[in-house]
Amino acid sequence: MDSDNSDNYDQEFWELVEEEFMDDSDEEQHLQNECQFGSSSRPKRRTTVDRDREEVHNRLFNDYFSENPVCTDVQFRKRFRMHRHVFLRIVDALGNHDEYFQMRVDATGKMGLSPLQKCTSSIRMLAYGSLADIVDEYVRIGESTSIECLERFVKGVNVVFGAEYLRKPNNTDIEHILQMGESRGFPSMLVSIDYMHWEWKNCPVAWKGQFCRGDHGKPTMMLEVVASQDLWIWHAFFGIAGSNNDINVLNQSNVFNDILEGCAANMQYTINRTLDNMGYYLADGIYPEWATFVKTILMLKG
Repeated sequence: MDSDNSDNYDQEFWELVEEEFMDDSDEEQHLQNECQFGSSSRPKRRTTVDRDREEVHNRLFNDYFSENPVCTDVQFRKRFRMHRHVFLRIVDALGNHDEYFQMRVDATGKMGLSPLQKCTSSIRMLAYGSLADIVDEYVRIGESTSIECLERFVKGVNVVFGAEYLRKPNNTDIEHILQMGESRGFPSMLVSIDYMHWEWKNCPVAWKGQFCRGDHGKPTMMLEVVASQDLWIWHAFFGIAGSNNDINVLNQSNVFNDILEGCAANMQYTINRTLDNMGYYLADGIYPEWATFVKTILMLKG
């Protein structure tokens, strides 16, 4: 093969390479445009879903809140985790606190989501631990709106009811608690204290060793709770990393700070023929021998 033909072959080869390279580059750019904008170079318009909000509100109202609702009080209590009058009190209080929970008209002249829909969405997510888009099947609220409702609901409840319920008992409350304990066979008992393992499903892998005990086999967080017979939980504390038993959490908790600081509620009672002025907590055998703990004793029959 002579040198002229060799030069021609080399020229043709590099032209083909350049042409092929440019084609690949154009195709890659086209694919990037498709991924970003779809099949055309124009951005896709957002799809609007008509959820028929007014019809959904009417169905929700007829099911649970009308004079003759479809669902009974027992069904309401089971599905909302509270009585109907308590739920309506929350809805009314949030409506007075935040205009977000008031019935409003949107930009198109249609009625927006009702306070019942927004509060029902939030309660269902809290009561069942469900995902934000699950409530769309019945309440017909989109995922992003459900999350927004939940955030506003939690903040509103904290502001409106925090001063009344998110606190420790005062002297009047303690007197009522003591009366309840005495009626159930535990005279002079304040409340009971105990701990539970709360499973942490999405615990990071790197942290599992700090939150996992051999007898559970899965990551858990220790929750310290003080509750009265009427389900008033006036103390709840999650132990930090490495809190694998009741004593670890107790040593980190602030449950007895008022006693240590000398500002606990005043009371007088007699137990085991001893006069005392420090309220006691009913506890099980793992707790230390503190004056504020009274443990149950097995009665062995001979």
